[in-house]
Amino acid sequence: MAYTTIDDPGLFFNTVLYTGNSSTPRNITGVGFQPDFVWIKDRSSAYSPIGSDVVRGANKRLSSSEVDAEITDWVYGYTSAFISDGFTLTTGGTGPETVNDNGDTYVAWNWKAGTSGSGTTTGAGTGKAYSYSVNTTSGFSIVKYLGNGTAGHTIPHHLGAVPKMIIVKRDASTNWSTYHVGMGNGKSIPLNEGEAPTTSTTFWNDTTPTSSVFTVGSISNTNSNDSSVIAYCFAEKQGYSKIGNYTGGSDPFVYLGFKPAFVMFKNASAVENWRTVDNKRDVDNPVVQHLYPNSSAAEGSGASYNDFVDFLSNGFKIRSGSGEIDGSGNTIIYMAFAENPFVSSSGVPACAR
Repeated sequence: MAYTTIDDPGLFFNTVLYTGNSSTPRNITGVGFQPDFVWIKDRSSAYSPIGSDVVRGANKRLSSSEVDAEITDWVYGYTSAFISDGFTLTTGGTGPETVNDNGDTYVAWNWKAGTSGSGTTTGAGTGKAYSYSVNTTSGFSIVKYLGNGTAGHTIPHHLGAVPKMIIVKRDASTNWSTYHVGMGNGKSIPLNEGEAPTTSTTFWNDTTPTSSVFTVGSISNTNSNDSSVIAYCFAEKQGYSKIGNYTGGSDPFVYLGFKPAFVMFKNASAVENWRTVDNKRDVDNPVVQHLYPNSSAAEGSGASYNDFVDFLSNGFKIRSGSGEIDGSGNTIIYMAFAENPFVSSSGVPACAR
């Protein structure tokens, strides 16, 4: 039985759905906490997913499907504030990467960090300034640092646990970079593309993260001298989050220790899209509605609706999978967050759907 210290995962991660109405400013509520990282995707239209966080500032957006540098006060609309139960949208004209087009449907994934601070990076080369927001209970931190251009540059993440997934974006026209424990410290996959992993020492310096720091190599994506970089760092917490991998090809069951609220997949052996599914867009099984972090495609576009999973009380089951989630013999990496722990700290079991 997977006992947990987090009986209510909704205090740290939650998905909200809303329909655009073009009003400005507009408060989106129902998150259940004040979010520190908000990732929004227009489900109806081919607009890129956009993210905002408390460390860079709510009005600064990055698109997970683009190489673009950070944009402040995006003319077509942006997240302008984080509030006690959600976030505020400021709406511009209709255009790419909008957040509140009239009649369009949207999904927003929300994570809570919390405690903020700053310091100086360590390791090889010159120490540089960094700032962060962290929640050690849920295993999530947001770190903004300056690169120093020297392989072996170490960045404190403040999780107090080893991060198993780190998503990094430099403030320049460069690819995103992703570390995942299922690939190891010698590989990276760009979040903005569906390509297979790149093997190189230049991303993570062939160094596995520790409970205090992660290490970057010499590549400009993660460590250009004096260039600002944002890193989203995730550690596992029993009954709340799971970051791992499985082998595709046989419709596997993956044990998580909780009923999932959100799962992000990537085939780490082939050229395939990233894929996200959640418990709000599909309230019962099968879980079919999917979006691609690396694509502007509207919901469900670009792959068969025959590709789906079931959310179970203790994990997920691939029921009919394409190469994205079930490629034969391929390594599929994932990151999942809970709706309910399989068994609470007081011994109460989760119900199936």
